[in-house]
Amino acid sequence: MGSHREQYIWKRGVKMAINCYKITQNFPNSELYGLTSQIRRSSVSVPSNIAEGYGRTTKAEYIRFLRIALGSLRELDTQLIIAKAVNLAEPELLSPIIKEVDELQRLIIATIHKLDK
Repeated sequence: MGSHREQYIWKRGVKMAINCYKITQNFPNSELYGLTSQIRRSSVSVPSNIAEGYGRTTKAEYIRFLRIALGSLRELDTQLIIAKAVNLAEPELLSPIIKEVDELQRLIIATIHKLDK
């Protein structure tokens, strides 16, 4: 078994988290302990759980951590939609990240289904 760093879904998760950090840098300071913090934490949680699960000893444990990552991803999706709705950033900046979240959700679900056979 190779490193979690070789996993495509982990790489996509890291890229998404970096993009979330970049977009939240432009959020107002009043949101530092609100949506800025929540978006950053949930985005970092996704690749972190993928990595942790990949390092576990059984396929069932890996699947469990992928499901946790999926939950974090759905939290992130909600937070980004709220940030967009309350105009914390330009819609054209948030929309690509929301699309990334959708794509990563599909990848994680497909990976769970593949492993769960």
